Amino acid sequence: MEGRAKTIESRKNRKIKISVIPGHFATNHSHINNYIDMTKIKTSHMMAKDAASQIAATYSSTPIDTIICMEGTEMLGAFLAESLASGGINQGEDVAVITPELNSNGQLIFRDNIQKMIWGKRVLLLISSVSTGKTINKALECLNYYSGELVAIASIFSAITESNGIAVHSVFTPDDIPGYQTFVQRECPMCQAGQKVDAIVNSFGYSKI
Repeated sequence: MEGRAKTIESRKNRKIKISVIPGHFATNHSHINNYIDMTKIKTSHMMAKDAASQIAATYSSTPIDTIICMEGTEMLGAFLAESLASGGINQGEDVAVITPELNSNGQLIFRDNIQKMIWGKRVLLLISSVSTGKTINKALECLNYYSGELVAIASIFSAITESNGIAVHSVFTPDDIPGYQTFVQRECPMCQAGQKVDAIVNSFGYSKI
């Protein structure tokens, strides 16, 4: 499977790269025909810093108090906070970077000591990959409960450009991955054709079947 991997560079900065493996993959919400490996952006401080700078340029005029990091984007979120605070409308501001906890019912929660960073705050939601938007909806439900205001959504890759009336800005889009498609499981043409699922994938990586 790894032998099919291709490296894709960001159109704005060739130092920012992802690896794409074509095939048949199953996520919690859908089936996809390309697995996007973002490990380097999540773990390499140099690449994360470059990606954060690219994302921050989009929000130079958007007031942001807090960044909520989903799907292992904490390093990227820290550099994004630094980039936001170095110029534009957020210059000199202290931008909080937090991560939600998942309770036994599968709900996103924040403990009492973290809630003050959300209550009445302007929040940027940072996600590694957006395919259907269900993760965004789950995060928005959590934000509404804690009285936070979602003002921005950013991701490393997104198959959609908008969610809940808010633009989704990403480093990579389907235009960077020719032929990228996502399907609900019951409508997956690869399943209907009897094509074996190569791997189960989530924000942590993949497990071959």
